[in-house]
Amino acid sequence: MSRKSDDNKLQVRFVESINEIDAQAWNDLAADESPFLRHEFLLALEQTGCTVRATGWQAHHAVVTEIVGNRKSEPVAFIPLYLKYNSFGEYVFDWSWADAYRANDLKYYPKFLSAIPFTPSTSSRLLHNEQVSLDQITEVLVQAIKAEAIQQGVSSWHVLFPTPQESDVLTKYSIAQRKGCQFHWFNRGYSDFENYLNALSSRKRKNIRKEREVVSKQGIRFDTVEGEDISVSQWKQFYVFYQSTYLVRGREGYLSQDLFLQVGKTMPENLVLILAKIDQQIIAGALFFKGNNRLYGRYWGSLKEYQFLHFETCFYRGIDYCIKQGIQQFDAGAQGEHKIQRGFEPVETYSNHWIANEAFSNAINEFLASESAHIENYMVAAGKLLPFKKG
Repeated sequence: MSRKSDDNKLQVRFVESINEIDAQAWNDLAADESPFLRHEFLLALEQTGCTVRATGWQAHHAVVTEIVGNRKSEPVAFIPLYLKYNSFGEYVFDWSWADAYRANDLKYYPKFLSAIPFTPSTSSRLLHNEQVSLDQITEVLVQAIKAEAIQQGVSSWHVLFPTPQESDVLTKYSIAQRKGCQFHWFNRGYSDFENYLNALSSRKRKNIRKEREVVSKQGIRFDTVEGEDISVSQWKQFYVFYQSTYLVRGREGYLSQDLFLQVGKTMPENLVLILAKIDQQIIAGALFFKGNNRLYGRYWGSLKEYQFLHFETCFYRGIDYCIKQGIQQFDAGAQGEHKIQRGFEPVETYSNHWIANEAFSNAINEFLASESAHIENYMVAAGKLLPFKKG
């Protein structure tokens, strides 16, 4: 189905699979900004059963084309969009909102969600041709998605981890802004890991050296394997580690083994696997994605607890990789105050929320305003705990 903007120049339609969108057209507008925005990644999630109706994710992506005379242009904008039937795999928590709806005999699900599934990393959500302004695209999409929400019986629309600019523009159209905080590491031109440590206070520097020494004394060594060099057997071994992280919490991971095998084939240039081993036995692993001068730490697991192994594999090895490759930013995932003392700085994140029910919208907007002040204070406090030398 499609709806035209008021000037009849832009037209929005919705598709039920990323496979209905030309891969090159999508990737051209994504502009290599993030590996998770790639058509290949979103398609792999669908084709391997990770984002399907049975898991609570039904693709409903929006495609914007421009009508020039009687001719329809190539797409000028996309937005990832899902009909969501639960709140799993989002990392911006609205379970209490769903509970409030339920307590009032109202349906919160399905809702609309614009996000990269299972991936709390900031990147563009309004993919658009630069010849069409972000304001114009946003206005058209807001109108179309609200109208589509009414037709589909959707309670709300949530845009998770957009860029700051996109979040601000959405706010202009009464899609309320919510703030969050993550911790990212930044490369200040360090020549090597030791040079990085020298930027830290003496006590913090000694702590990190001690942690790394403990790992080494346990006889643990590391292999870094990239892209097409990652073998099928290594993928399968890593998947056992990945699942173990979730099984200790009493559930299975969101992603399937087939997902990792598929992205290993379709986007190998974005993948870095760090494997920990004792002698020749692999004991743990961490998978990183890379793109646009940024490293993303995403998945990790170990079949047995080893002191400080998580910090070494997921943080220190990632920092070392960034320094060696000249990568400027390391996003190691959501949450984790333990990252602060290891040099990961507080970074503000955003989400935007439209609630169709006016009463609930007003209440949630009041909550978001209060929460925003708390997040800002929290970030200031976290910044004061960073381990860098003063002055």
